Amino acid sequence: MITFCSLYSGSSGNAIYMAYKNTRLLIDAGVSGKKIEAALAQISVDPKLLTAILVTHEHGDHISGVGVMARRYQLPIYANKQTWRAMYGGSIGKIEKQLIQVVEEQRAFELGDFGVQAVGIPHDAAGALAYSFFANNKKVSIATDIGYNREGLLQAFEGSDLMLLEANHDIEMLKNGAYPYPLKRRILSEHGHLSNAMAGEMAVSLVKSGTRKLILGHLSQENNEPQLAYDTVCEVLAAGGIRAGKDIEMEVAQRYCVSHVHQI
Repeated sequence: MITFCSLYSGSSGNAIYMAYKNTRLLIDAGVSGKKIEAALAQISVDPKLLTAILVTHEHGDHISGVGVMARRYQLPIYANKQTWRAMYGGSIGKIEKQLIQVVEEQRAFELGDFGVQAVGIPHDAAGALAYSFFANNKKVSIATDIGYNREGLLQAFEGSDLMLLEANHDIEMLKNGAYPYPLKRRILSEHGHLSNAMAGEMAVSLVKSGTRKLILGHLSQENNEPQLAYDTVCEVLAAGGIRAGKDIEMEVAQRYCVSHVHQI
């Protein structure tokens, strides 16, 4: 079975652990190496056994621990060319040449016991990616930092048995909150972040395509609340004739601690 666990999730830092057979992956490492090691210890994973790190994009809440983890454990780092140009030598420090791996969008590749497919997503980064992983006749997809549900995007995630999907903000909390106007406009733009309601709309399509586990992630600390995100998505699902807890298992990923360990 595939093991999946969100170690940290939110605008303050993101890291996901996933494993199948002898392949153990980190998807993003947006907190310190020390925090990632402590989180892995909570789920009885030795970081020395990690296989690689995959990076979604170069923003600090996704890569602040990437360089440390790669150098400490000699982990290959997978990212596309745009992301490498944005983060190399700066945000993540010096990386040995043999650890640099380049991902091409829409081109599937094998990484240990996983098949991997990367897809570009709209966000204000050099080349933001979502990933789908294939193993054991199952599909797991991870998509955070999405400005909007652009045409064709959902097709990449159809049939995912488990999906971690961004539910970043409540629109009214954001509009009425303390953020300066330019930042509000950025978050609400087509290269910003996915609202709770938009996540719900995508979730309806995902469930209809076969998704049975949905994890809401990357919540804003200032413009969202876990229960609000959950309830809003539930309402949108219900309007589409889908019952949370019956037709789909749903949870909200924890911001500062390890979430549930899923076996798929």
